[in-house]
Amino acid sequence: MSQRKRVLTGITTTGTPHLGNYVGAIKPAIESSRDASTDSFYFLADYHALVKCFEPERVHRSTLEIAATWLALGLDTQRSVFYRQSDIPEIPELTWLLTCACAKGLMNRAHAYKAQVAENEAAGEDPDYGITMGLFSYPVLMAADILMFNAHDVPVGKDQAQHLEMARDIAGRFNHRYGEHFVLPEAVTDEHVATLPGTDGRKMSKSYDNTIPLWLPEKKLRKAIMKIKTNSQEPGEPKDPDEASVFSVYAAFASPAQRTEMRRAFADGIAWGEVKQQLFELVNAELAAPRERYEALINDPAKIERELERGAERARDVATPFIGELREAVGIRALG
Repeated sequence: MSQRKRVLTGITTTGTPHLGNYVGAIKPAIESSRDASTDSFYFLADYHALVKCFEPERVHRSTLEIAATWLALGLDTQRSVFYRQSDIPEIPELTWLLTCACAKGLMNRAHAYKAQVAENEAAGEDPDYGITMGLFSYPVLMAADILMFNAHDVPVGKDQAQHLEMARDIAGRFNHRYGEHFVLPEAVTDEHVATLPGTDGRKMSKSYDNTIPLWLPEKKLRKAIMKIKTNSQEPGEPKDPDEASVFSVYAAFASPAQRTEMRRAFADGIAWGEVKQQLFELVNAELAAPRERYEALINDPAKIERELERGAERARDVATPFIGELREAVGIRALG
């Protein structure tokens, strides 16, 4: 096992990156990848995408867009291992080894499965209506993603913390049965990570259709920002920044000095249109150079493919010998 600390992050490939993804996940992950004391693994979770998305072109396009996004925003693929989940055949093999060590009762308690059952029952349907084995057992695939590389820390949202507990449970059971092979991973949930409001004031989420896509051209970005919902207070009226979605988005991009200045402007009665204009200028300034890099990458998918292939080679340098060790442990080995 590696003596260096390993951090692993998965990115599901079902959507187009938006400002909320950037502030809440991508930007902090890229900043932490520069920590020389840790080994960082970032992967495009395209097998996970198949659990809920049955549109092949959407999965394919999202994989391209998300890979281009992380590269455009400065992920150093010399320092970090950046790969596509489906390029590592050892991961589905490990998934099966872990499935055979995983109690069905553990999967029965998974939040996503229980929520779907509850929804079915409320609608008068059979409890398992529309539930695939992918939905039921995807926490085992997630455990394989993590345990394949013996990650110590896994940054997750609070909604995924249960899956980390499951990964620990499955790893512990395997270790008890076959010897100490797996590190028990820790969930890292940052209480202070920014959760951006969307254009309607609710959490920015594609399920609410209130997102601001990350790579909008300049004019469209300004138009989207101008649509952020505000109240009817007039210019000159003091406004409460802590009640305003537009200030929350501004604060996520601003320096401490800029936030202080904007709070003062709110107290002085700044017009909503002026707040939004300043927000646009701030966001656009941060994204202008990466947007150019993104456009170049999205128009050169072969370049992205080469990056992912290199990442897969590096990931398999770890995965191939380790799956050999695990095969040996469970009794799948040469007869001679």
